[in-house]
Amino acid sequence: MTASPTSRMPVAVIGAGAIGRMHIERTLRHPDVSVAGIADPTPAARKLAESLGLAWYADHRELLEKSDARAAIVATPNHTHADVGIDCISRGLPVLMEKPVADTIENAQRLCDAAKRAGVPVMVGHQRRHNPIIQRARALVNEGVLGRPVSVNGMATWLKPDSYFDLAWRREKGGGPVLINLIHDLDLLRFLVGEIDSVQAMTSSAVRGFEVEDTAAVLLRFANGALGTLTVSDAAVTPWNWDLAAGEAPHYAQVSVDTHFLSGTEGSITLPRLHTWRFDGKRGWHEPLTQSQTMLHRQDPYMEQLRHVRAVAEGREQPLCSGVDGIRTLQAALAVHEAALAQHVVRLHTISNPL
Repeated sequence: MTASPTSRMPVAVIGAGAIGRMHIERTLRHPDVSVAGIADPTPAARKLAESLGLAWYADHRELLEKSDARAAIVATPNHTHADVGIDCISRGLPVLMEKPVADTIENAQRLCDAAKRAGVPVMVGHQRRHNPIIQRARALVNEGVLGRPVSVNGMATWLKPDSYFDLAWRREKGGGPVLINLIHDLDLLRFLVGEIDSVQAMTSSAVRGFEVEDTAAVLLRFANGALGTLTVSDAAVTPWNWDLAAGEAPHYAQVSVDTHFLSGTEGSITLPRLHTWRFDGKRGWHEPLTQSQTMLHRQDPYMEQLRHVRAVAEGREQPLCSGVDGIRTLQAALAVHEAALAQHVVRLHTISNPL
């Protein structure tokens, strides 16, 4: 059944932590979708639902049985993603799965296999793909502005407050900036440059001394031959991270810097400010470069992602980040940990998932 163009499509929200609350807030004010109910066993989630006048369920399966949801957003702990997602798929509900798609490659594959058998789409919440900045950058790459990609560089460095680590899982393996934050940058580069072939990495926990890393340096080789570097740290005082630079969320004070640099045989692009550099005539390092900049209207990628959820649920669009896409990005993030632990090059098709 397809929702009428004038009605809002009801969406079940499963998980009401920080990301789940963000989805709830945006869904409540979105013209295309509405909240069918909230499933989360915590007292805080029940209180939130009551304050908003929304139906609350401790068990997501009860929400799926009793609500009129036509799609589901899953923002539960990573290790529950596959099972919760499969419960949604078994009821024919398209799923927007928060990243990472699952905690392991095996569970992610199980989720995607279930979706394929049922003919139900799975989307993964790599919301940067919906940002008009990234959409424009992808268009520039496809138009040949870079030429052949040669190198890419990115930084994801900032300081998380001490209170962030009050939750024990954020101090333990799997709860660090590689899987929480850098996974977005890996997906961004895959989206713009192409598939990642191999990874080398080093990690450090020298600043806080936790079991989990606070810093990582990553070297990438792409299938097209381009090389890339990424640096991530949640223990450094810097402005060089996408969240501060891109202005996607109002709770971050935006700064005017670039964080990602794409270079090719014909030109280069910086993000998020979308500066391009090219030769207009004679080429060579002694010749002057010409700079241009694309100015875009600002748009909330989370709101655009919700529009996309309805379009996918109604069969009007294909997932911009599919479950299979989510697996490939998860492979790259897990390869960072494996490469750092083993201190050798990890090719993605041989990853063993150490977490």
